[in-house]
Amino acid sequence: MIVVNLLNSFYCLVTLIQNEVAMLKTLRLESVSCIRGGKSLFTNLDLEIKPGSILRISGDNGSGKSSLLRILCGLLPPQAGKVVWGDQLIHEDRDQFHSELIYLGHIPALKADFTAIENLMSLALLSGQSITAEEALSALTAADLADQAHRAIRTLSQGQKQRIALARLRLPNPKPLWILDEPFNALDQQSNQLLQSLLLAHVRQNGMVAISSHQALSIDDDPQVMRLVL
Repeated sequence: MIVVNLLNSFYCLVTLIQNEVAMLKTLRLESVSCIRGGKSLFTNLDLEIKPGSILRISGDNGSGKSSLLRILCGLLPPQAGKVVWGDQLIHEDRDQFHSELIYLGHIPALKADFTAIENLMSLALLSGQSITAEEALSALTAADLADQAHRAIRTLSQGQKQRIALARLRLPNPKPLWILDEPFNALDQQSNQLLQSLLLAHVRQNGMVAISSHQALSIDDDPQVMRLVL
């Protein structure tokens, strides 16, 4: 037991150091173009997300918001141009890059027969982070989801599923880069405001966020928010 605890403590320390180093990096798009289904969504796009900033993407349906986020996290190759994390192209060390980010798609990636706690532990492990059931419960409690912690996902509402997926953002040693596709979907007003506050708290700790949303947000006028309309 002592050895296990020491190993867990060592792992947490290494993760913390890696995340602090990653928070000194920037994410850049250089002359990026995207074509989907034969349609050009955007061309020669240049942008940079720096520590302490939020990239807020808006636009009509089909304008390329989700495609841009998938390009940013390396799930979709651009038609042209490159994506750079720090001083390295993201595909040069894909595993390291993915270990430093959280990507949440517009549909919560949860296993229907797993409980909320089991889902958080599983998702953390897939991204290279080992957490305990107690840490998962703490994140759920902070999101006001303690009562749903031991329930199977298939028994929960869409709003509860979305909030459970977003509870990943409350886990220990937060990843420096958050890429979130329509994270406010299915949230009530209180949950919406709590998420906006969480995003601002993250960037005030030198984190970085890229989000898409079709909603008007109270953070839109914050100086840490960069607007991009596609």
